[in-house]
Amino acid sequence: MKFLVFLGTVRDSTPPRPARLGDRVCKACIECLTTRYEEHEVELVDALDYPLEAVFKPHFSYAEGKAPSALNELAAKIQTSDGFIMVSPEYNHSMSPALANLLNHFGSSLFAYKPSAIVTYSAGQWGGMRAAVNMRTFLAELGCLPVSAMIHVPKAQEVLTEDGACQVTEQQTSWFDYFTRTFSQLVWWAEATNKHRVELDPHKMINDFKTTPAQRNAP
Repeated sequence: MKFLVFLGTVRDSTPPRPARLGDRVCKACIECLTTRYEEHEVELVDALDYPLEAVFKPHFSYAEGKAPSALNELAAKIQTSDGFIMVSPEYNHSMSPALANLLNHFGSSLFAYKPSAIVTYSAGQWGGMRAAVNMRTFLAELGCLPVSAMIHVPKAQEVLTEDGACQVTEQQTSWFDYFTRTFSQLVWWAEATNKHRVELDPHKMINDFKTTPAQRNAP
């Protein structure tokens, strides 16, 4: 299976410190995935690497061949992936606006019929769990239904070092055991949906919504 890990923060200035707390969480997730699920491919998608236009224009609204190359490349990665890990801080009880903006550039047909996992974090005690509630609805609408188990990392600056390792080495195994509950669900669903997509192409069974609202077949 191939999984994309989306890092949904673009803050790269101080204060506050550390500027990109999510970078630590993302590195820890990737380390867990690559060590405990060695047979699968994992790739980072950092929202900071995609400086998007101030005027919103999604990838699918460009004329053929006119979309920015970065969006074309990311669209191809999304389409060929089997599942997604969404890493987000919490803003006003909601997911990162940077992550939402990046994901909104792509039609749900690229994400659909594949699972996702929610990972949130914070500098405080709640670990971004209120953002996670918001993310369930968002990801479901994209078509990449999130698995039931979630990961929350409260006071992440005290839990993880800059390279994503645990501040207290003895806690690494217990944290990765916690991560594994979510990632194992993700892998199971990714393998199941991949197998069924091969047997029955959902995009042929249900038309993708790409151009007009009539494609939703609503009255």
